[in-house]
Amino acid sequence: MTASHPTAATGPLKVFPDSTELVHTLAEHLLTLALGTLAKEGADRPFRIALSGGTSPQALYKLMASPAYASRFPWAQTQFFVVDDRFVPYSHEDSNGGMLQRLLFERVPLPKGNVFLMPDSGEPAEAARSYEATLRQVTGLTHLPAAGDATARPLLDVSLMGMGSDGHTASLFPGQDVLTNHTDWVSYCTPTTAPHTRLTLTYPAIAASRHVIFLVTGEDKQTMMARVRAQDLSLPTTAIAALRDVTWFMDQAALPPAA
Repeated sequence: MTASHPTAATGPLKVFPDSTELVHTLAEHLLTLALGTLAKEGADRPFRIALSGGTSPQALYKLMASPAYASRFPWAQTQFFVVDDRFVPYSHEDSNGGMLQRLLFERVPLPKGNVFLMPDSGEPAEAARSYEATLRQVTGLTHLPAAGDATARPLLDVSLMGMGSDGHTASLFPGQDVLTNHTDWVSYCTPTTAPHTRLTLTYPAIAASRHVIFLVTGEDKQTMMARVRAQDLSLPTTAIAALRDVTWFMDQAALPPAA
């Protein structure tokens, strides 16, 4: 069974007894959002979703690639982006883009032109500008809508986020200069606590999504989730939740004992 918890300004929280039930429910939720968006917007406007890397969502991507699920998802009407990536070649084991290609994109009837990965070579600053240019061109937006403006056309329909055990999300790490970048849609950083230079959507780009969904699993996330629920704005994850309502999909292990 799913347990729902009120979370004040952090948005609705759905807690599942295990990661298997969580992943199946989240996959169905994404399918519902995709079909609902397409029905509302019409055939001329695709469903746009940005995916995250890391360990937690990999089971979700494998499920989405399974025949039973893949046969129902509107791949041809969906455009896929990434929330962030390590600035390494797609062939590198740490590449989010490479992982997504192996686990999902290459296993479903998805047109190659519907996939927009972050650049994996060159200079980080130029790569960030290039990906922002891609977002502008594909979406047709010249500026970002205000966070929470339900009447404006969003940059993305869904941004699927994760959370690290240090409270980072996307590649927005505590203490990094990228956290103060409220101008660019895409930027880069070289965190001191994790390997590789990274490209990442910025706060305003993520907040310009119609739906922001956090997928959080594992006992090692309990401490940070307690701080997020206490609205500790020093954590990038909390800062996203403060910009707009988000929905949390969590397993029981990640829920703080007092929650």
